Amino acid sequence: MDERAFYTEREENKAQKLVCPSCRNEFTASVRWKVCTKRKELPRGAGGEDRVKFAKASSYMVRLDDLVACHKCRKRIELTGQSTILINDNLGDRNADPENFGNR
Repeated sequence: MDERAFYTEREENKAQKLVCPSCRNEFTASVRWKVCTKRKELPRGAGGEDRVKFAKASSYMVRLDDLVACHKCRKRIELTGQSTILINDNLGDRNADPENFGNR
């Protein structure tokens, strides 16, 4: 069974505050993320090996945008300081703090 059957996928935009390295302008950019939330139940037709994989699976996010343009000088900024993949079991939880997601 394909591991993508264990997740519900959706795209989400999150605002991030960034500082342009060339003009030092602080701005808020919208960054696209693919949010993969673990399903509550195992899909039908799963075998014993699939049950073990499903038990180990957890929700995660993958950043889709690698470059953002500055609003003032229009130079491209590479998002190297932020994580590309964030893992969390509370992605569907509205009470979880999204500002501290992935920070340790």
